[in-house]
Amino acid sequence: MKPATLVRWVTAFWLVWLIWPVPRAVAVDIDKGRLLAQKHCAVCHVVGKFNKFGGIGSTPSFQLLASLRDGVERFQSFYARRPHPSFIFLPDQQPPTKLPLNAPPIQLTYEQVDDIVGFAKTLKDPRLAEPPQ
Repeated sequence: MKPATLVRWVTAFWLVWLIWPVPRAVAVDIDKGRLLAQKHCAVCHVVGKFNKFGGIGSTPSFQLLASLRDGVERFQSFYARRPHPSFIFLPDQQPPTKLPLNAPPIQLTYEQVDDIVGFAKTLKDPRLAEPPQ
């Protein structure tokens, strides 16, 4: 390889490396996540020890969800999972329909979602974990 070509390759590598998007550091606030979950999620879900006998019987508890193999992914995407898109809104999302909402609207930021996920990770109960397959 000619020296000029090598210099171009090295320069291109460093330029790409310098401008490549770096994932943002997420400063998770578990206490804020707990308060958000108690305020918004406990209406339907059992959330930790906060409402041990509350929630709606057909909805899984936060502890159960956190214990699933894909529990973290479920919490990270809860706002896109039914029925949440019809009443939970993030800054860049619109209601999926013009019909009236089936629950009071909840406006969250992505940072608040990260806080809820951080709180949910503290609830994993090994006694509820799925058996290995």
